[in-house]
Amino acid sequence: QPRLIQSTLDQITPYKGWKLYFSEAFDDSSPFVQKIQAFEKFFTRHIELYDKDEIERKGSILVDYKELIQDKELIELIPSISTDIRDMPQKILDCMGLAIHQVLTKDLERYAAELQEQEGLPIDEEPIINVPHIHARVYNYDPLTQLKNVRANCYGKYVALRGTVVRVSNIKPLCTKMAFICSTCGYIQSFPLPDGKYSLPTKCPLPECHGRSFAADRSSPLTITVDWQSIKVQELMSDDQREAGRIPRTIECELIQDLVDSCVPGDMVTITGIVKVSNTEEGASRNKNDKCMFLLYIEANSVSNGKGQKVMNSEDGTNHRVCMEFSLKDLYAVQEIQAEENLFKLIVNSLCPTIYGHEIVKAGLALALFGGCQKYVDDKNRIPVRGDPHLLVVGDPGLGKSQMLQAVCNIAPRGVYVCGNTTTTSGLTVTLSRDSISGDFALEAGALVLGDQGICGIDEFDKMGSQHQALLEAMEQQSISLAKAGIVCSLPARTSIIAAANPVGGHYNKAKTVSENLKMGSALLSRFDLVFILLDTPNEDHDHLLSEHVMAMRAGKQAVHSSAVVTRTNTQDSNTSILEAVSAKPLSEKLKVMPGENFDAIPHQLLRKYVGYARQYVHPKLSPEAAQVLQEFYLELRKQNQGVDSAPITTRQLESLIRLTEARSRLELREKSTKEDAKDVIEIMKYSMLGTYSDEFGKLDFERSQHGSGMSNRSQAKRFVSALNDIAERTYNNLFAFQQLRQIAKELQIKLDGFIARNWASQKSALGSALDPLADKILISVLYVSLTCASLIPVPLTTLIILRDIVLIAAVFYVRYKTLSPPRTLSRYFNPCYATAQLKPTFISKMNTAVQLILVAASLAAPVFDYVDSIYLQTLWCITAFTTATSAYSYYHYGRKTVQVINNK
Repeated sequence: QPRLIQSTLDQITPYKGWKLYFSEAFDDSSPFVQKIQAFEKFFTRHIELYDKDEIERKGSILVDYKELIQDKELIELIPSISTDIRDMPQKILDCMGLAIHQVLTKDLERYAAELQEQEGLPIDEEPIINVPHIHARVYNYDPLTQLKNVRANCYGKYVALRGTVVRVSNIKPLCTKMAFICSTCGYIQSFPLPDGKYSLPTKCPLPECHGRSFAADRSSPLTITVDWQSIKVQELMSDDQREAGRIPRTIECELIQDLVDSCVPGDMVTITGIVKVSNTEEGASRNKNDKCMFLLYIEANSVSNGKGQKVMNSEDGTNHRVCMEFSLKDLYAVQEIQAEENLFKLIVNSLCPTIYGHEIVKAGLALALFGGCQKYVDDKNRIPVRGDPHLLVVGDPGLGKSQMLQAVCNIAPRGVYVCGNTTTTSGLTVTLSRDSISGDFALEAGALVLGDQGICGIDEFDKMGSQHQALLEAMEQQSISLAKAGIVCSLPARTSIIAAANPVGGHYNKAKTVSENLKMGSALLSRFDLVFILLDTPNEDHDHLLSEHVMAMRAGKQAVHSSAVVTRTNTQDSNTSILEAVSAKPLSEKLKVMPGENFDAIPHQLLRKYVGYARQYVHPKLSPEAAQVLQEFYLELRKQNQGVDSAPITTRQLESLIRLTEARSRLELREKSTKEDAKDVIEIMKYSMLGTYSDEFGKLDFERSQHGSGMSNRSQAKRFVSALNDIAERTYNNLFAFQQLRQIAKELQIKLDGFIARNWASQKSALGSALDPLADKILISVLYVSLTCASLIPVPLTTLIILRDIVLIAAVFYVRYKTLSPPRTLSRYFNPCYATAQLKPTFISKMNTAVQLILVAASLAAPVFDYVDSIYLQTLWCITAFTTATSAYSYYHYGRKTVQVINNK
């Protein structure tokens, strides 16, 4: 009968399963025997802390590195334990595994002996005890090694590194030990296959047999096959480690047994393991006999997942949060920040101090940073309701959108920043790649998956093109689905998307909707909780403060944190919308830092800890008062937005309000959302809605969608005809008097004077543009000459006015000559349809025209009311002469600014 080497060796060694861990024979004088005894004592003292059944089932035990080096008795027996783990990790891990194997075996023997006594079984029969191979998983290893420091000198060492999983391979079987049958004597031996490389035994272990031919027995119990998986880990780019001009480093890690499926692409993991090498294809292809090009990889010993799983898989999968580590100093700092009197104002102004103003936009960004709480409509099926708000900032170039976006991604505990014009669809979502060695397909995570449970900032959102469709599922379902090359899967993408976009054409046109300004579909825009419109409108006070702020920042001085808020002006009467209702003290006023106020911004590194603490430990709920405020605002919006062409306010907006209110209370580490939180959020939502609803005249047009989709302001002609059709259907009369038409146009706020010329460019003519100002000059000249002949206006004044007009006309002819491109023929020169320049009147010139008309009216009334020689009339002559001379000088002074070249070809 063939004998098993395992059973024979177990009989002569004091340790059960010695051969499972060590290939050499047992030796009492070996230094590893002393270490096994020390670890056996350690595990015997702490065995009550472990679940023995779980250890046997999983085949692994979790050992905290901090407990090992702080245990005094273990340190006395093994003084160099930390050095031993670092320099010869495989031997130490095998010692730990054998020690726990021995502890479990003795425990089972004791339990079997007790059972034999209770059942009255014969004691001389030895019970069969079979404990599997136990892997010791050492976690919390210190210090962490940066990926750039993992080099050739780390070979064979035990290291710990932290990174993001970017690729996960399929699970494959890996044979670690193979049973070989000797062809001569039939002896079965278990031969180890290090690193999964197949090799044959050199000779039979029995001394009387000299056989060198062996056959593999894959079905033998001595053949050990485990699950194997490969992952690729990418380094985390922190502020002090950023290196210009290089891509982030990656390293391959191999997981076996219970470590497989412990992470998915996008997870932030801490991996401890042994640095090993493998041959690369480059080294193999050069010369078969000279394979000296190697590739470093990590044979993982433990995987601590950032989702709250300490190591390996979580059976119930209930805990899926990104967990940050907080020192005592961090917790004190969080407590101190929370104790600030006006915390919302402090965080908003600390978000991006380099950008001046935009307090409401920064408040929206701060709320997106903290986020709401994810809820489950049905606990049994766990259908998630997203808690991460999405935010879009649209506006003119140069207003600091990108800097605010980068600041948010920098503060977020997990932030990914991408630029839309250089990003592909697979770079955003997930890529299916083929492994160069095995040929299997593997998943590589994109920006949205890497930003799971964090922030994904997308700049240049308008330049993404077809990639917009990839965001639809990620923004609402919070997951990325992939069906490609026979692989159907879904990856989590629970991220807040914060996007910044420039309008098409370089300047935001308020006559168009957000959708038309960005050339973007309404399905995507409706998924944004907040849409902010930033306009670069000239404002003297604001521009002055802004320039002071920029100069102070450049000079390294204390920045000017006060801000001028440009209020929205409107002329709504009794039909004022709820969006335009102004509170006693607006939120923008509360968030402003007044001149002279002492303000000390929170550093981004500390703010990141605060945000991480809030997202991890604070889970607020709505109070009844806050829910009532939100419900009243939502119902009022629904009531005011009931037009036929109006895009309705849906429950999506109500969910946005709830999310933002939870974020507002989470910002102050409160578990209950108050009425004041709801009011602040409503004011931010009003600001966002006013930007998207307002047309070019500042009026609210509810025919636009809240998110800027749908129709823009319809042309006045279309509105006019639509109103006539409605009246005709109600009155059954298709005929309208001209006076009725004027009344209807007045009610619709349509100006009929010059309506055709203003709305149809084809009806304008160059001749009309030239005759219009010329007619005004001729009219004033004729009036003044007539009044001078009647001795009502002095001759010098009339001469001055006519001379000024002649000089202006001469200047126009000169400009016409200069702007006319060759050949300068008379027919082209006097062709009114070929306009090349336009004279723009100055403000003083407009004032002068008004004064001249006032003098004409006063002179005509002088004979009637008998004040021909009045001192007031003579004063008016002097004023008219002064404004005429000043207006002539203004044209000379401003020069080219008063001339607009239209066509110089």
